[in-house]
Amino acid sequence: MDDRLVASVVDAFERALGAIRARVSTSTERLAIAYSGGLDSSALLHLAHRYAATHHVQLYAFHIHHGLSANADNWLLHCEQDCLRRDIRFDTRRVHLSDCERDGVEQAARISRYAALGDLCRVHNVPLLITAHHLDDQAETVLLQLLRGSGVAGLSGMDVLNAAPDLLGDSSLMIGRPLLDVARSALEHFVTQQNIRYVDDESNNDVRYARNALRHKVMRSLDTCFPGFQKRIARGAQHAQSAQRLLNELAAQDLSACVDGDCIDVLKLRCFSTDRIDNLMRYWFARHEIRMPSTAWLWEMREQLLGAKEDAQVRVTHADCEIRRYRNRIHLTPRRMNTLSQALLTAFRWKGEPQLYFPSCGGTLHFDTGQEGVDPVWLLAQEMHIGSRRGGEKLKLAPNRPTRSLKHHYQAVGIPAWERESLPVITVGDELLYAAGIGMNWQIFTQDGNQAIRLRWEKDII
Repeated sequence: MDDRLVASVVDAFERALGAIRARVSTSTERLAIAYSGGLDSSALLHLAHRYAATHHVQLYAFHIHHGLSANADNWLLHCEQDCLRRDIRFDTRRVHLSDCERDGVEQAARISRYAALGDLCRVHNVPLLITAHHLDDQAETVLLQLLRGSGVAGLSGMDVLNAAPDLLGDSSLMIGRPLLDVARSALEHFVTQQNIRYVDDESNNDVRYARNALRHKVMRSLDTCFPGFQKRIARGAQHAQSAQRLLNELAAQDLSACVDGDCIDVLKLRCFSTDRIDNLMRYWFARHEIRMPSTAWLWEMREQLLGAKEDAQVRVTHADCEIRRYRNRIHLTPRRMNTLSQALLTAFRWKGEPQLYFPSCGGTLHFDTGQEGVDPVWLLAQEMHIGSRRGGEKLKLAPNRPTRSLKHHYQAVGIPAWERESLPVITVGDELLYAAGIGMNWQIFTQDGNQAIRLRWEKDII
């Protein structure tokens, strides 16, 4: 019986890891495990070491030193020596927890740990990180999300494989969980039978932490009254995952119906029910790797964006971005866009370069050759200035078009007010030569011919 249980753990792990590797688009000849030295990750190390030897895989073990325990140095030494004995490539990072007051120690440690693991993956060119999350962890996660009032996405629990750019800092890195169908009791038995040494983190018994309280108090009672509840909760998570996939398909269809370039058409969005609007907005945020807001925040955003008058310019602030409405279009913009100080005015001369980069203005000025523009000989002789508009500037774009204020031109091409703040102007003396986002002033030394120079501004991608 003992041998069969050990064999079942090995078989479940190898089948799951094989399926995970088959789903990763890049080569997985290198993979890493998150190795804390505890029971779960020690079992994972043993299983991964066996798998790597038979499948010609380079295995790495990454250990994160949080410094929260007086025993942390001993744990690091244990992990390093264990990997040395098994001839497993080992690396470690020491992290300092921040935002503990805001996020709590558990969340701060999690954020720092995954950021460090992502960094180690990039350093060693490892595309796939596997963790020791198991069936009981899945049940705990779903219960915690339920207690937090999460929606379908939260109740989906953990995926066997997913990207986590907000945690690892890179959308190309993947996290695999090949033990997700294996119960902790089976891992305990596996470790005992294989005589695997591991460390015991005393913080796992501290019920002040939400997950520990759930594990030691709630789940033990559930196990007494509902034996095997972990599998049923995991099955419920699979149903939630299926429901979430359907919601994503609907959101993709709805977004396609009302998207306008990088924006969303307010008038088309209003045709949907509030539930479909919220579902679409969550999907839109996820596509832009923006942290999911609370239901209350989403409701308030929807009310402001859809309830305002047609000519209103609405701005809703999110931790990761700003959501703005302009001319019945909803825009996602960075919270800190490049803006030009009113005092900024930089003198420069063109020496024939195809482009000049202005970091203080947040972009590159291109000098394109064409049939219309300014005389390059004349331009080489001029001292130009780049900076923000002062107000009152006017521009004539063509001989058959009237002279208009920059504000009028911005409105005509639909550039929102907040974007205008990051668009510089180029002057020669007191004359406006070029306005980014609009064009050149035809009145200044226009020339026809194949060697004319036309200016073009390209903003940095934020």
